[in-house]
Amino acid sequence: MDCAGALPVLDKPDLLLARAPRPTLIMLTTMDTCFPLDGGRAAFDEMTAGFQALAAATRRDILRRTLTGEHSVSALARDYDMSFAAVQKHVAVLEAAQLIIKRAEGRERLVRADPAMIARARALLARYEEIWRARIDRLDALLAEPETPPSSTPTPPPASTI
Repeated sequence: MDCAGALPVLDKPDLLLARAPRPTLIMLTTMDTCFPLDGGRAAFDEMTAGFQALAAATRRDILRRTLTGEHSVSALARDYDMSFAAVQKHVAVLEAAQLIIKRAEGRERLVRADPAMIARARALLARYEEIWRARIDRLDALLAEPETPPSSTPTPPPASTI
């Protein structure tokens, strides 16, 4: 997305608002990346589906196992204390989130992790890490500044009401 014409948000130099090609779409941009704030959130939705899919420990484990190579769904199911149908549903959630790729070979369904989606998620998290590290560095610098002494001019006493 083009972030040309982005305007600073308050006094935060790393946070900008930019108008996207559609006039109703406002983008939040940090550094070199634009993130949509309203209805055009395809990139966020893709990552959201992936992170939601990884909310379940079983799905995280299935993904971990498929990172090492291709496995049949039935071979994956043998290691879990749940029905084959339940494992199939977990695999379907991971497939819908584009974290794994499923293919048929005869009667078996083979699954493997999709490294492209994992790389996109890693890149997104790396951008957030950069943003937060910069914010923490600025906070550290602010806290390291010496305190300014209070004003030496005494404040006048409150006016008498008598």
